[in-house]
Parts: sequence; structure tokens; C-alpha cells
Amino acid sequence: MENLVKTFLGKKVWLSGHTGFKGSWMSEWLIALGAKVHGFALPPHTKPALFDQLALAGRMHHEIGDIRDAAAVTASIANCRPDFVFHMAAQPLVRLSYQIPVETFNTNVIGTLHVLDALRQIQKSKRTCVAVMITTDKCYENNEWLSSYREGDAIGGYDPYSASKGAAEIAIHSMRRSFFNSADSPVRVVSARAGNVIGGGDWADDRIVPDTVRALNEGRAIPVRNRTSTRPWQHVLEPLSGYLSLAAALSNISKYPVLQQARFQPGLSSAAFNFGPHLASNQTVADLVREFLLHWPGQWEDRSDASAPHEASKLNLATDKAFHTIRWSPRWDFSSTVARTAEWYKQSCKLSAASDFRELTVRQINKYQEC
Repeated sequence: MENLVKTFLGKKVWLSGHTGFKGSWMSEWLIALGAKVHGFALPPHTKPALFDQLALAGRMHHEIGDIRDAAAVTASIANCRPDFVFHMAAQPLVRLSYQIPVETFNTNVIGTLHVLDALRQIQKSKRTCVAVMITTDKCYENNEWLSSYREGDAIGGYDPYSASKGAAEIAIHSMRRSFFNSADSPVRVVSARAGNVIGGGDWADDRIVPDTVRALNEGRAIPVRNRTSTRPWQHVLEPLSGYLSLAAALSNISKYPVLQQARFQPGLSSAAFNFGPHLASNQTVADLVREFLLHWPGQWEDRSDASAPHEASKLNLATDKAFHTIRWSPRWDFSSTVARTAEWYKQSCKLSAASDFRELTVRQINKYQEC
């Protein structure tokens, strides 16, 4: 915590996707660290939305904008003059990507290029800036291996969402090597790949935890689509801590010689970092639901559909690189992750004031930092 405060206190942070689930947690954490946060995103797309529950619009620079609008992205970043950039805006849903494939690619690939092109203007001004471009563990060509994917493994993607994130990784790599690769570059660009995240305040459709909470609140059995699929479940604070730690290390890279060397290795893995949970947190969807029901009793039912669009059944990440370069490792195990998530949702049912939602959320951030 102390190191992060030293890094972000008083610094300007441009954050895309700040109105989303992960973006709202990131905004709250950055505000707690004393950063001046400039958010750029579409309006929240769920009701309720964590962004609204936390009343973040009044506590940061809140700009409504579309990542697909190049001029708007360039103007926003130029006006912010950021010390740090976290690009999180995305179309994040696999099943939705089958319905809107072109929009998914436009948002996840072209939108990413818009941010990188805006960073070229920062580069020309010689202003120092660290940019962490967030993609996903689904950027890998998934062969349904039991072993974990490493940063150097092949990029790919079956569904439009996964393929768009693989393409985004290639675009990031190309732009970084073309424009930000010299040792004295004032702009330092990396990508971060994280697994499935859960945590309080996710209200999206077609996600197992929000679906679970909605069913439990309504007294229904929880509909489980892919009960045998295995995912690297982690609390939302885990990858966010990775992004923040990575940005902090890049801003003071002389203290991390291994990180400096990693940035100039050949291939797509050179400036890419996995952030995933402990191996034991790779559990099935059914295991996740059963664990959740330990904290909030109810029933679930198998809603498997053989005709449903393809979704990967096995996926987990190796995080050795993050440990050896910036000394990052996950803090909460599977049980703790699910317990903290269930705690947030159960307590939130009794809340209405933004100050109460904020207190609940910040309390969990503080618990995480104390580990």
C-alpha cells in the first residue's frame, strides 16, 4: 500500500472503461491512493451499476466517450496529460460477441489502437507516461490443455471476443515495438492478461456470479450453463493489484532490472504479463456455485445446452513472470475469494446510500492490502 501511495499520490491517471465493473473497483482504489482519475467510457450498461452505487461520477473526472471515436480518445488523453494510462474499456462478453462480432472487434482492437495512437502524441511531447493495456486470458489459442498458459504461448481465439483480444495483443505488440521500444522512450507500454474475475458489484448478464445473486434474491434455483467448465477464479482486486504494481514498477524501472530486460525480449511475450490466481483456484463452475452457497444458501440446477455457442472448458494462467519481475503474487485463495464476493452482495442488499456502498468496497480493498 505504501509503495502504491508513493507512486500514485497526486498523479494524473487516464482510465478507460471506468464505468464498468472492473473499472469502478479500479477507480475507487485509485481515488483511495490519492490519484487524480480521469475516466473515459460509455455510460454504465447495467442496472444497477457499481459505478452509480459508489457515486463515482462526482468524485473523479467523469467523461462519457466511445473508445471507437479516435478524435475523442486523442482529445481526452491530450487534455488529461496523464502520468499513467490504464486501458480497460472493452466489449467483455463471450456470448454477446456472437451476436455483435463486428462491434466486438471494433471496440477491442480498433479502440485499443486509438489509445495507442493517442499515446504517440504523448511520446512526441516527451512527457513521461506508463500505459497498461488490459486484455484477457482468452487471448491465447486455447487447446483445452490441463497445463497453464504462459506469456509466450500462441495467441488466437475461437469466439469473436477471444479472437478480438488476441488481435488486440498483436496490435499492442506492433505499436509498442514500432513506437515505444527504445530504452529512453518517455512512454512505456505493456499488456496485462487476467483470468475470470469475480467480486461485489458485477451486475452483467451471462456471468455466473451475477446470475447466482439474482436467482438467490428472487428465490429461484441458480441456472448453471457450463457446470464442468474450469476457470481460474480470482477476486477482482487480484488483477487490479497486478496492474497497479506493474505500472508502479515501470514508473521506477531502474529498481527492477529483470523487468527492464523482459521488455526487450523478442516475441509477443516481451511486454505481456499474466495475472491469475493460485493453481488451486482453478475450479469448475459447479464448484464455484457450491462454494457460494456455503455463504448464501439456495439451490442450483443444470442448464447445460449442447447447442449453445462454444465457450472454452479449460483455461488457466501461469504467473511466474509477474512474480520474478515485479514480485507480484495472488493473495486470496479460492475460498477467500468467494467469501469476500458473497459478503459484498449480501451486505449490499441492505444498503441504499452511496457512502455505505463506498465504505463496504473500501473495507474490502483495505482487507486485501493487509494480506
